[in-house]
Amino acid sequence: MARILVVDDDRNIRRMLAASLEGAGHRVTEADSAERALELLAPTDAEIVISDVRMAGLGGFKLLQSIKQQNPAVQVVMMTAYGSIPDAVEAMRFGAYDYLPKPFSAEHIRRVVTRALEVLSLRAENRRLRAEVERLSSPETFLTLSAHSRKLAETAAQVAGSDATILLSGESGTGKSMLASHIHRISPRSAGPFVQVACTTLSEHLLESELFGHVRGAFTGAIKDKPGRLEAAEGGSVLLDEIGDLSPAVQSKLLRFLQEKTFERVGGANTITVNARIIAATNQDLEQLVLHKRFREDLYYRLNVIELRVPPLRERPGEIPHLATHFAQQAALRHHKTPLALAPEAMRALSAYGWPGNVRELRNVIERAVVLSRGEAITLSDLPDRLLAGPGKPDQSQTLEELERRHIESVLEQAVTLEEAADMLGINVATLWRKRRKYGLD
Repeated sequence: MARILVVDDDRNIRRMLAASLEGAGHRVTEADSAERALELLAPTDAEIVISDVRMAGLGGFKLLQSIKQQNPAVQVVMMTAYGSIPDAVEAMRFGAYDYLPKPFSAEHIRRVVTRALEVLSLRAENRRLRAEVERLSSPETFLTLSAHSRKLAETAAQVAGSDATILLSGESGTGKSMLASHIHRISPRSAGPFVQVACTTLSEHLLESELFGHVRGAFTGAIKDKPGRLEAAEGGSVLLDEIGDLSPAVQSKLLRFLQEKTFERVGGANTITVNARIIAATNQDLEQLVLHKRFREDLYYRLNVIELRVPPLRERPGEIPHLATHFAQQAALRHHKTPLALAPEAMRALSAYGWPGNVRELRNVIERAVVLSRGEAITLSDLPDRLLAGPGKPDQSQTLEELERRHIESVLEQAVTLEEAADMLGINVATLWRKRRKYGLD
């Protein structure tokens, strides 16, 4: 059903159109002039206007222009007994949907209205799809669902306005990158780029080139000059993720950049100046790395101007239900499924689990459950076996390292590849490889 406004100074034509369109299920309002039509347009909230061209007063073309200025989405169909090509061209130029010469049949006008409604429906669907794409592609929000998280966000808001270097510490998967993105978005640099560099995924040589760029001929395969991520972040912010894995050579070059905002590309002699804010993140204890001579002390203090610790999920169990619900809504949107609730027993299992992979692991578990679920709610059967094995809460007599080792060992036994295991744990492959060595699980 459409809301239609019929405008014509001929009462018989108005009544014929109204009878025909109301018979097809539409709601019709009549106006005998353009001036009256403009008075009725807002109260009736018409989606389609069918108007005569030749009328006393403003006339049809002036009405068309006024409608399009007020609400371009309204579909306007023009009709006249004096049909001509110039009139048709003029109507289309001002935004008319269609042009009908009199006389026309009731069936003809019903077909025109049906097509106009289809266009409106397509436009609405396009708007919905655009909104969905924007929502899915927008940076993930740092959620403040507990007093600790709200305090963390408040501190982040305080430091965002400065250019001070920030060090984000916390276990893998706690949301450090989301917090870094949040800091950038609320900072004066928000109009600039936000560039992320994963320090664990590249060798020393490749990471140096990735950060600082290189010149042609600097090494085998360097066939042209290439700017680095720091140059790409001009006017914005750079997140150096897992900063503790930087090699001594790259640490030295980064220290100089933090001090002077200058560097040279690999193999180059020209000094480049870049205005970019550094946000560093680590899941390691940098102070211990400094003590063991694996991280430069001067770089540590340059990075640690302001430190924000992101707590593990086990320290904020009250957030689990809210996060699980949020991730379920996101996953349903991504996978074009009806939003799913979480059954009480499933929520209890989620709340009781230790979450060594933190927020990232919870998000992956919920996405898996949404994809696999065949009902209207996520139940225990939709959750991975590791969440259901043994008692609900971990044995308090065990250390955190013992719990983590047992959990990683269990996941490695279930997974076919390291990539699959890392995904199940909610960590990246480099972190899993390091933890395997640490616990002797090679």
